[in-house]
Amino acid sequence: MSQDVTPKNYVFLLLDGFSPLGFHCAVETLAHANRYHSDATCYSWKILHERETHAVGWNGFHVPCDAGLVPLRHDDVLVVVGGERIARATTVPVINWLRREARRGVTIGAISSAVYTLGKAGLLSEKQVTTHWEYHASLSEMMAQVKLVDNIFTEDGTIFTCAGGAASMDLMLHRIFRDYGEDLAGWVADQMIYTMPRSTEHAQRISVLNKTGIRHLKLAQAVELMEANLEDPISPQEIAAYVELSTRQLERLFARYLSTSPRKYYFQLRLEKARQLLMQTNLPVIDVAIACGFQSPSHFSKSYRAAFGLTPRQESSGSKLPWSSA
Repeated sequence: MSQDVTPKNYVFLLLDGFSPLGFHCAVETLAHANRYHSDATCYSWKILHERETHAVGWNGFHVPCDAGLVPLRHDDVLVVVGGERIARATTVPVINWLRREARRGVTIGAISSAVYTLGKAGLLSEKQVTTHWEYHASLSEMMAQVKLVDNIFTEDGTIFTCAGGAASMDLMLHRIFRDYGEDLAGWVADQMIYTMPRSTEHAQRISVLNKTGIRHLKLAQAVELMEANLEDPISPQEIAAYVELSTRQLERLFARYLSTSPRKYYFQLRLEKARQLLMQTNLPVIDVAIACGFQSPSHFSKSYRAAFGLTPRQESSGSKLPWSSA
């Protein structure tokens, strides 16, 4: 690489309540790449915010910004960084600006909940995208046309999306590898003491086996099957058949490792998903109930109150994160 190489330019649009961790992991990775050669700069970047002056993260962290919603160059790479209360931060000026830049052919990415912003701008139709696992259920209910995956980052044409946090490093290391090769990407990872960079196929969360400490493959498979079928629950008999166990054997596994029955564990998973949707979206209670496999609103309400100490309607009327504009 020589000093004649033109730096690749990134533009970070920070939305109100953005994630400082996701943002800084991305910028730090690019900054280290610039240290690799003394006679060449690999990357340049600037930071934008709708109000031009500075952006405030969800934790109160302030970042000075270079400009407002200015026109970009065709070869710029735009990264929209979201965080808490993303609906409030997704303003009409931001949406219109994103649509305009997309028409220019700019490559556009989103970190964390900014996937919501790209979706509201109409940029994600039939695209495969990812977002932070905490927001996955909410986004899937609100944007049915989006193909959500659980990977740490994804790329689909001129759109790329990232779960945020440390995954921003993985995303940028991947892009550095593609731009300049393995030596530079590996050197940057070493500088950041990041010994095990992850690929786009890597799941966001550790497996059921590692998360629970369970060392029984069939039990882990049964739990994963439950998590994948919350809207249309399947019977313990069907689950047992899928993992090639008898119903009795499945019940013994749940009792031994999780101190509960398959039905109770499955039921709790559905209630936890309902709580996420009630807290993070404006969906009507009846829609939440259906999305979590409850056909009777009264049964849903009674079960929810027994589990969490308040009714679904009371939960829904409280503060919502991160999609609420309230």
